Amino acid sequence: MIKRIKKWLFLSLLVSLALAGWLAYYAVSSLKLQPNSQEITIQPKSGLKSIANQLVQQGVLTEPWRFIMIAKVLHKESYLQAGDYTLNRNVTPYQLLLSLNHGKATQGSVTFIEGRTFAQMRSKLEKNDAVKQTISVLSESEILRKVGSEYNVAEGLFFPDTYYFDRNTADTIVLQRSYDAMKNKLDDAWSKRVTGLPYKNSYQALIMASIVEKETGKAAERPMIAGVFINRMRIGMRLQTDPTVIYGMGAQYNGNIRKKDLIADTPYNTYTRNGLPPTPIAMPGLASIEAALHPANTKALYFVGKGDGSHAFSSSLEEHNRAVVKYQLKK
Repeated sequence: MIKRIKKWLFLSLLVSLALAGWLAYYAVSSLKLQPNSQEITIQPKSGLKSIANQLVQQGVLTEPWRFIMIAKVLHKESYLQAGDYTLNRNVTPYQLLLSLNHGKATQGSVTFIEGRTFAQMRSKLEKNDAVKQTISVLSESEILRKVGSEYNVAEGLFFPDTYYFDRNTADTIVLQRSYDAMKNKLDDAWSKRVTGLPYKNSYQALIMASIVEKETGKAAERPMIAGVFINRMRIGMRLQTDPTVIYGMGAQYNGNIRKKDLIADTPYNTYTRNGLPPTPIAMPGLASIEAALHPANTKALYFVGKGDGSHAFSSSLEEHNRAVVKYQLKK
């Protein structure tokens, strides 16, 4: 009897070692996926057996049981996470298990650029294949309701930055993050503004920031540009800034701005109307917001481009006209 027990234990040990070796070999063997990389999706609230079957259905595994056994042996079955993943061709079952265990899901991303409009921002979202599209049939005001905004015009209300997210994240979630970021940064900057600014509220500061964003070719000049426009507001002088005219022209703008465009009245024509335009004209970055709220202490009322992205600033019309001749007419 003792000999039989020893023999049985010995055989059991051999079987266990063979099974362990077989599993270990499988765990570190390349799955050799076709093509060289593959996108997979693990559905939310999936258990181990369901995940293994999803991997079979997506062509990653030939059968589910060895993967299930590895997960159980390594006590990983309760920690696998849903999401979208990119697998390289030579990934092993063990590496796959670790990726699912650590939630190394493939991330999508979108970058909203300073100075771009909400229409351009929306188009970029619509073209992003990592984003779940939900707003294509919504109006601008409906989108703003989705993110909890009190405004009806979206321009300037979203912060330009790069946003990372899990694939198949709804566009409204990305917009919410961008909207919240702008609100938080604007509120913080507004609370630290210098005294004596001619704004009634932070929204007007945002409008000014968007103009500064569009007018500035050199980052260091933002406070000076803001200082010029604030000086004009203080004395009741019209802002007379081309980017607002261009924005008001909409689709009619073909890359050139002519004299007739400067005298054609629109709500955004700061040559024909006093004060700020009714809304921002683009997405301002944080530097432009800071410039609008911390303008340079200057007497300048005019500026003209030098042709290299920088500007010549003048405190009198006579001085400005000389700068125009020098830099624009090249005389």
